[in-house]
Amino acid sequence: MTVTTPASQPQTDVWHVADLDLDAYLARIEQPHARPSAEALHALHEAHVRTIPFENIDPLLERSPVLELGAITGKLVHRRRGGYCYEHGLLFAAALERLGYRVTRCTARVQPHKSGPQTHMNLVVHADGTDFLADVGFGASVLYPMPLRDGAVVDQGGWPHRLLRDGRVWTLEKQTPQGWEPVHAFDETPQRPIDYEVFNHYVATHPHSPFTGRLVAFRLEPGRSRKLIGDQLVVERPDGSSDTTSVAPADLDATLRALDIELTPEELELARARYAGALNPEG
Repeated sequence: MTVTTPASQPQTDVWHVADLDLDAYLARIEQPHARPSAEALHALHEAHVRTIPFENIDPLLERSPVLELGAITGKLVHRRRGGYCYEHGLLFAAALERLGYRVTRCTARVQPHKSGPQTHMNLVVHADGTDFLADVGFGASVLYPMPLRDGAVVDQGGWPHRLLRDGRVWTLEKQTPQGWEPVHAFDETPQRPIDYEVFNHYVATHPHSPFTGRLVAFRLEPGRSRKLIGDQLVVERPDGSSDTTSVAPADLDATLRALDIELTPEELELARARYAGALNPEG
């Protein structure tokens, strides 16, 4: 038996964008229901990054994040939780499509100059006749969308980033004291839901994944980047200055709350145990 899809059915149905509580999402990031435009995309992107944290609590607790949009909405919108790139990217893509934007869901190779994995999710979004890289799920790096144009440079809260094109491949670079450093590389090939399920399984469960053996949480705002990696909380500024603080297990709850991450008592108990174990693997 052959099943046909009506021509009127939008392709985005495979992403179940109707499952998103759009009003709750816009309320969470404190943005209005505005018509699609480059200006509105810029505001939505910044508000999302500044409001919803990047964090790996679920993989740390040996739980694979659920990539169904209803589950993502419950976690990132209705709770004071965050997630990593697939959760952020799928949520933002659905919100943009519900608002009328054209979105392509892509994948990128992290640190391509170091043979990094092709596991990162980013988006290409069309607004006002221009394609933009939208990358709300790349931790403490990208605050604003970037025009998909060879050589384009955007100041990301004090840290300049640029896009370079080589054939079909775009490379996002960050300016450092040592010069421009590649962040990730991608092309505009559309991905499917199953692709992110495969990537998610590796990132959430593989022992070599950077998100399974230690706590990671990032926050980015103009002039300040905060990174909790393992037991080190690092606050960086565009002038190159930074502060590093060691975070003891007893201080974990307060530190996470300062990063806008609130855990349930059960999650906190498990996180403290895993956190302490990661700090003292022999104990």
